[in-house]
Amino acid sequence: MRIAQVAPLTEAVPPRLYGGTERVVHWLTEELVALGHEVTLFASGDSQTSAKLEALWPKALRLDGAVRDPNALHTVMLERVRQKCDEEEFDFLHFHLDYYPFSLFCRQPTPFVTTLHGRLDLPEHQPVFDTFSSVPVISISNAQRRPVPQANWVQTVHHGLPETLLTPKPARPNYLAVLGRIAPEKGVDRAIKIATRCGVPLKIAAKIDRADQDYYDEVICPLITANPHVEYIGEIGDCEKSDFLSGAIGLLVPIDWPEPFGLVMIEAMACGTPVIAFNRGSVPEIIDDGLTGFVVEDEISAVAAVSRLSQLSRDAIRKRFEQRFTARRMAQDYLAAYRSLMEAAAPKIKLVSSAE
Repeated sequence: MRIAQVAPLTEAVPPRLYGGTERVVHWLTEELVALGHEVTLFASGDSQTSAKLEALWPKALRLDGAVRDPNALHTVMLERVRQKCDEEEFDFLHFHLDYYPFSLFCRQPTPFVTTLHGRLDLPEHQPVFDTFSSVPVISISNAQRRPVPQANWVQTVHHGLPETLLTPKPARPNYLAVLGRIAPEKGVDRAIKIATRCGVPLKIAAKIDRADQDYYDEVICPLITANPHVEYIGEIGDCEKSDFLSGAIGLLVPIDWPEPFGLVMIEAMACGTPVIAFNRGSVPEIIDDGLTGFVVEDEISAVAAVSRLSQLSRDAIRKRFEQRFTARRMAQDYLAAYRSLMEAAAPKIKLVSSAE
């Protein structure tokens, strides 16, 4: 199958450090190539891939201070994809650009789908999915669908990561961990309070976006400074995550927003590390309560759950990851969706070809 994967230009594929969407696109692309498909990746020029790379800009936009209007470049990329469709280069198109492709690509015959990677609970999303209610979309959790039931949901495909990317490492776990991004909705302040109440050290490995710098300076930094048992180690890459997570007695995910998926939860599971996560968004779908971690309602129940972490089997957690959250399983799920949409589009494609 000739497949186009169309990624955001914000980060390279894969990103050097933080970047959930681009990381998932990379894992999916590599698995599709390994399964024998002909894949073209539309992404920034500093991307690394086994597929054919169509570079729309020399480097990731987050690293290019000269670019002030990323929408301009994404518009050009969409037109490049459309031109390639006119040349009959693809059997299927897979977008990872939210609603940006909807208007243009619902007017051409090549079958396509968009995976929605972000939150969908904002009021301005309603007219988008009312207007484009026939455009096929894939959710990354069932919870993500709730605000826009009118969308044309094809399937839910949970993220997966390469089976050997993160693995359990020999360690004597002795701290709680936070991994990902420091922002109000991520609840790092609550993680600090939970660890402090338990009397357990906390290590924070997280990115700080420019938009969240004031929040970090005013809220999080004073909490870290005031507590000698809390350590901020900065942003880390995949090569450091196995050791970081294996050394943790548990990963804290005290979020306060409708998390569409939460890659950090399956990264922890890959290392055999249990997760304590607030019952928001996708959490109950990802965490098998009492097996891979605990789903809790608030700080009080999170503190109680910390004392139960030692009851969980780290080997069983890793095994559950292998059953549910590998990149190979993710790729196979997407291929099933592609084939279904191609079969549904076949009469339309035949009709257009006959007219020409």
